[in-house]
Amino acid sequence: MAIDQEKLRRLRQKVAKLPLLPGVYLMRDAKGTIIYVGKAKLLKNRVGSYFRAVERHTEKVYRMVEHVEDFDFIVTGSEFEALVLECSLIKQHSPKYNILLKDDKGYSYIRVWPGDWPRITAEKQKLSDGSRYLGPYMSGRVVKQTVDEANRAFQLPTCRRRFPQDFGKERPCLNFYIKRCMGVCTGKIPQADYRDFVDQALGFIQSGAADSVKSLTERMNAAAEALDFEKAAYYRDRLKVLSQIGEHQTVVMTREKEVDCIGVLCSEKESCAAVIKFRENRLVDKEDFLVKDQPSPADFRRDFLLSYYYAGRHEIPKLIVVDGELEDRELIARLLGERLGAKVEVRVPERGALRQMAQMAHQNAAERLSLQSEASGRELAALAQLAELLGLAAPPRYIEAYDISNIGEQVIVGGMVVYEDGRPKKSCYRKFKIETTGGIDDYAAMTEMLSRRLRYLKENDGSDEAFSRRPDLILLDGGKGHLSVITRLMEEMGLVIPVFGMVKDSHHRTRAITSGGGEIAITSTRACFTFLSRLQDEVHRYTIGYSRKKHQKDSFRLELCAIPGIGRQKALALLGELGGIARVRQASPAQLEQVKGISPKLAQAVYEHFHPGENPPDALTSGGETG
Repeated sequence: MAIDQEKLRRLRQKVAKLPLLPGVYLMRDAKGTIIYVGKAKLLKNRVGSYFRAVERHTEKVYRMVEHVEDFDFIVTGSEFEALVLECSLIKQHSPKYNILLKDDKGYSYIRVWPGDWPRITAEKQKLSDGSRYLGPYMSGRVVKQTVDEANRAFQLPTCRRRFPQDFGKERPCLNFYIKRCMGVCTGKIPQADYRDFVDQALGFIQSGAADSVKSLTERMNAAAEALDFEKAAYYRDRLKVLSQIGEHQTVVMTREKEVDCIGVLCSEKESCAAVIKFRENRLVDKEDFLVKDQPSPADFRRDFLLSYYYAGRHEIPKLIVVDGELEDRELIARLLGERLGAKVEVRVPERGALRQMAQMAHQNAAERLSLQSEASGRELAALAQLAELLGLAAPPRYIEAYDISNIGEQVIVGGMVVYEDGRPKKSCYRKFKIETTGGIDDYAAMTEMLSRRLRYLKENDGSDEAFSRRPDLILLDGGKGHLSVITRLMEEMGLVIPVFGMVKDSHHRTRAITSGGGEIAITSTRACFTFLSRLQDEVHRYTIGYSRKKHQKDSFRLELCAIPGIGRQKALALLGELGGIARVRQASPAQLEQVKGISPKLAQAVYEHFHPGENPPDALTSGGETG
């Protein structure tokens, strides 16, 4: 049976909008049933591989792709989180093709061997052999990776030697010399210390890297205070390994057992709410909802919570985490608490693990909304944060940014860059020659530039694409002074467009946004901070580049104007016709005469200016070389 090409085209289009981020993807059939769950380091690449060159797939994968009608995805903070989440979702949904594709028949266990010198291994079966078993776990791959990381982090032996029977019989293996094993076979490790190391490895497996780091740090400090520097060094080395292995495990929580995390993102036409559910310390589900025409993120959060929990009768957890402020937060918590019959808290965390979880929900909302837009999830998230910080009714889709550059009083220019849906739109960049200011006056230069641009907006005849569209937001590279003069200009012209200044610190990095009421800090909102820094760097680069180019051109023009008989217009004609000062220097008198307005006498004077005492050649090629 051939796979429907129209379906493949539709799925490929959806794949093209996926982020290059780690996460989990869920394949669904025509009924919406989850038929496969997978983990990806880069979602876009991994999911896309299913719908490219399908004829090369194995029979099992091909059959699965035949039945895929749609897919969903959950963005995670790291590949490790995606791995743990994949295991959890497979256990929860038991997708048909996970069993077929992964051959996951039965459960896997972590075995702690009996005896005085126990090992930690991954096993497929649970036997009555006196060993301690952790599990069962659905994914044998997750179990093996977890055991490998624990043995590596705590330098536990993985060889086939028996202890204490094989103490001192052979030289230690390579793992000892590359510090992957503590060398139990040497017989120099006390049994009590070894059992302690095994207990620490089990703590890492059961509680995660964060708790292990805390415990090891305490042990290292205690050993150092007791002057047991060898043991302190061992703990130090373990901490170093754990810092490489342990990633922030928002998928596996450490405190709250039952939490819903809600992230929202509002765009011009649509809004999205993502609900990520944690139960028994595990991320178990994700839902997202698209809604038309929402007024603001705060209003959307309020309406969504009431609709989802109260009207929709979804399960109400005792803790609901949201990614930003909402109206009537305490009243909503009270209302939901009465329905649940227990206290419910609606929290807006500012730091810590819950903040990371809220940001995870927000990012998932952004990525889901990006499927409906040309912008990426990160760009949509940045614009949403910017709108919330500045109090805009909706994320600004079309942004203009302005900067002034001067090199002395001779060269004063301005630059305008345009961002549409969070991305540079270089076809709409514009340069301004500042001509009416008397001397160096950045405020006057900015006023001249904006008055010319805004006047065109009022008298729009549609001849210039960049000036024909009304911006949703204007940003000025400057502080309160720049903002004040442009605000006054807009009032005089009767225009109402949000305008703010971008303030830099002493290291020329974006520090804050200037508004009429003072400064708005942006460093706490990472996506917004990164976006504004990039935009401010871009408008500065563009304006400085124009300034330097114009300064260089004016310098060449001034050099030509020093020749008797050559004025500004003739200097510009020479530079424009011959393609720059280097070509003017190389040109013969005959070539110079070809420029409009240059007589044979002037051509000779220009040639002698650059070649004093030389006789002109009879002919030169257009490249300036003798024939």
